[in-house]
Amino acid sequence: MAELPNAVIKRLLTKHSDGLRVSGSALGQAVAAVEGYAARLAQEAAASASANKRKTIMDGDIEAARARLG
Repeated sequence: MAELPNAVIKRLLTKHSDGLRVSGSALGQAVAAVEGYAARLAQEAAASASANKRKTIMDGDIEAARARLG
């Protein structure tokens, strides 16, 4: 089950696609993709914080994770 609200992802897709409509199945695929990326980002950021012996994810951890994930 999706954790992110469909409306948020739909609004982003519509905003960045010159107002094109989004089908229900495309929206479901987009939500899954965004959640997958967010999960990988969180894992990489947590690994960075852990490697630096911290229990808190900081800005630098997110930046490093984004650089590794592309």
